[in-house]
Amino acid sequence: MKTRIACCMIAALALLTSCAPLNSKGGGPKRVALFDGQTLNGWTVLKCEATVDGGDILIQSGNGLIQTEQQYGNFVLEFEWKALRDNKWDSGVYFRYDSVPENRPWPARYQANLLQGQEGNVASLKEARSTGLIKAGQWNQFKLTVSGTKASLILNGQKAWEADGLEGPETGFIALQAEVPGGGQHRFRNIYLTRLD
Repeated sequence: MKTRIACCMIAALALLTSCAPLNSKGGGPKRVALFDGQTLNGWTVLKCEATVDGGDILIQSGNGLIQTEQQYGNFVLEFEWKALRDNKWDSGVYFRYDSVPENRPWPARYQANLLQGQEGNVASLKEARSTGLIKAGQWNQFKLTVSGTKASLILNGQKAWEADGLEGPETGFIALQAEVPGGGQHRFRNIYLTRLD
């Protein structure tokens, strides 16, 4: 009887021990919301005006950035955006930069563009080009993956591009660009990040 109880206890302990690594890791990278839909907590507004309106970030005016308080290295960034102008809209999403020059409203790079006709393109990456995948006047979905020197974009569920050649800091801020005088107002929502580090 004692032997049977001891064997059962050893078997139970072995089972718990074998499950522990799975539970402690939580099943892989965790997707977190960068925007709670109610406040700009976790963000810093630089040289522009932005507010939370109807569960979205609304960029109201100015040339500047709505920048994350934290810096990120390798990640998957998912978000939705909509231009409020009928044409000649312009904004962008910056990533992997560590500072903004004093005499400029925006960092030198890297920017996934939201300029009409160049949506999703990253100027300093030759392969980061696509056309015809956005829906004018509607919500558009971006899924930007950044890992090491490589980046890729899925736009509205379709593969837009894959590119190599990221340089500079291995970690950096993420920011929504305000370019209202030249490119109109924009809305952003459902902003999620999954760390790949």
